[in-house]
Amino acid sequence: MISWRRGTVVSLGRSWPGALELDVDLADGTTARALAHPELVGVPEPGDAVLLNVTALQLGLGTGGYALVVAFPDRLPADRNGPGHLVKARYTPTQTVVLGVDEQDAPTHALLATDELLPSPGMPVVVADLHSSLPAVVAGLLADRPDARIAYVMTDGGALPLWFSRTVAALAPALAGTVTVGQAFGGDLEAVTLHSGLLAAARVLRADVVVATQGPGNLGTGTPWGFSGVAAGEAVNAAATVGGRPVGVLRMSSADPRPRHRGVSHHSTTAYGRVALAPADLVVPASYASLVDPAPFARHRLVEVDDAGLLEALRHSPAELSTMGRGLDDDPVAFLAAAAAGRHAASLL
Repeated sequence: MISWRRGTVVSLGRSWPGALELDVDLADGTTARALAHPELVGVPEPGDAVLLNVTALQLGLGTGGYALVVAFPDRLPADRNGPGHLVKARYTPTQTVVLGVDEQDAPTHALLATDELLPSPGMPVVVADLHSSLPAVVAGLLADRPDARIAYVMTDGGALPLWFSRTVAALAPALAGTVTVGQAFGGDLEAVTLHSGLLAAARVLRADVVVATQGPGNLGTGTPWGFSGVAAGEAVNAAATVGGRPVGVLRMSSADPRPRHRGVSHHSTTAYGRVALAPADLVVPASYASLVDPAPFARHRLVEVDDAGLLEALRHSPAELSTMGRGLDDDPVAFLAAAAAGRHAASLL
């Protein structure tokens, strides 16, 4: 069920590509912080009436702590008038139509219509469970290969609009581009599946290396299979299927209060140890090698990587480093594990 509210826009706040914060006065006299995606609902102005979805705000979700704008009913945007036939967020009230890089009317269709494999066999595809790993992977890559063309492929396990991610906005100058796959949307390129998204990253964006993670908003239930990061294992399979070299980021922590996530998280032992059927390079930062039990990862290659200098590289990340509310100084291994994966991918170029 959805919790609905009506309100009036009071003021506009900070913005980043595809997203705009605003303050809204509600009928009960309180003020809510809301988020609008102008590509979906139009650009608000103070005084506009607004219809909000406040479900995530009521639940106190860490990455969903906004009232989300559904519509400005008195000032609707013009009807769409552009190319594209792919519907994403399908059959939800905010389904949207995009031009898919792999659809027949796209100028890029010919690049993807015949070749089923990546143009460079063994191209590294860095796979991570958490969106918070993305800036750390990029930092590790650029520390050793500042000229690398990095594409980000966002899967649909978390937020569906890529615009929700301030991390991606901050990293944009360091990226060759972004691809949103599955039900996710808002990337520089749109693709139907992760497989075609990986091909688009290589053939259209001309990436040297791809980082594939879900968007912000990891979902977990504390059960063996009930977490969105299980898709990291499927991403390993997809990367191998199209001829890439999967490089897995181990989800690690020395500060998480939950025992199942201390050392190497059960998310990694499940996604890589049980779901990923293709072998991958699973990267271990040398300073924390003692935390990694190789037993769950028998089909993979555990690669110990020297992490000297990576902390300094992480401190210069253009995007904020935060995972589960913890920063670099609170839980360094969480980010070093991702940065080490980036360093290993750089060594494969």
